Amino acid sequence: MSRLAQTAGLTDIQQEILSTVRDFVDKEIIPVATELEHRDEYPQAIVDGLKELGLFGLMIPEEYGGLGESLLTYALCVEEIARGWMSVSGIINTHFIVAYMLKQHGTQEQKDTFLPRMAAGEVRGAFSMSEPGLGSDVSAITSKGVKDGDEYVLNGQKMWLTNGGTSTLVAVLCRSDEGHPEGTAPHKSMTTFLVEKEPGFGEVRPGLTIPGKIDKMGYKGVDTTELIMDGLRIPANRVLGGTTGRGFYQMMDGVEVGRVNVAARGCGVAQRAFELGVSYAQQRHTFGKAIAQHQAIQFKLAEMATKVEAAHAMMVNAARKKDSGERNDLEAGMAKYLASEYCKEVVEDAFRIHGGYGFSKEYEIERLYREAPMLLIGEGTAEIQKMIIGRRLLEEYRFQG
Repeated sequence: MSRLAQTAGLTDIQQEILSTVRDFVDKEIIPVATELEHRDEYPQAIVDGLKELGLFGLMIPEEYGGLGESLLTYALCVEEIARGWMSVSGIINTHFIVAYMLKQHGTQEQKDTFLPRMAAGEVRGAFSMSEPGLGSDVSAITSKGVKDGDEYVLNGQKMWLTNGGTSTLVAVLCRSDEGHPEGTAPHKSMTTFLVEKEPGFGEVRPGLTIPGKIDKMGYKGVDTTELIMDGLRIPANRVLGGTTGRGFYQMMDGVEVGRVNVAARGCGVAQRAFELGVSYAQQRHTFGKAIAQHQAIQFKLAEMATKVEAAHAMMVNAARKKDSGERNDLEAGMAKYLASEYCKEVVEDAFRIHGGYGFSKEYEIERLYREAPMLLIGEGTAEIQKMIIGRRLLEEYRFQG
């Protein structure tokens, strides 16, 4: 086991879970990840293995058939899985954001209906905020849900939906002006709708179309899609929490979990890049000795390891803060920002250590080099994180004059 990225204070159960996940990653993910990624193939066998391990119910309470574990346990599992292949961690991330939102904000009927099946992996979750024209500006959402008797009619186009094809339950954020007079702040007139659908592409239920997979530079295997609603009818009991106008706050609560997840992914990818770099440096020889013996490479390895350790510590702190019930948007923003930036830098340094071979698809570092940039924009860009961090700091350090 690596000396880096160790976590103090874990229980025996947490350590056992992590050991099991680590073994699964080493035996079932790392050996096949690069081949599957190059084919952009959905890792069904790996997903089936995660179901058997019970990971789809990791954070779902025991009363609903889950393991009832903490965000910290989940984040550490994500770190291990991303170390094997980041796309697999994406498959479970959106699932857990939706499960967390249901647990925190759902009605009792919604929890009873969905959480047991989500814990078993029978229902797979995805969530959708972004649209083609808005990016990080959530207040500019144009998708709309309009009340029509005992139903809502949803219209609009959503973008960058991870697990869009394989999911069967999507939490979709829309505007809903019903009950909110003109002039109401945009974030107070948004609602999260729980949309059930069939897996696959095309028209997956009347009024709902998943056009197909978006072809990406990296982060392959996992399906990233659009979602088009055209007269989609949703029962009123599928408004998350049963009350309109709370969607923005529900989504932001879920995104805090997502940002810890992205930080954990950055830690996992960076750790794998370091492992590849330090291993290759001891095998490759120049000028009569292993390049690891050259001071320039030792300096690079030292910087890489320090970044892995620092990012891990911030990620753990953000997860523990959320688990304590305290507000953690500052810590989650810092962790996501630092881990994604450090991940990019560690991967590039490992790529440089590999020299020309790093450019070859035969070497794993080539895949990591294409995957790392996604973390710079997923769950909010670096600029968004810095804006959140700056505002929170000004709240905490308000000038008294």
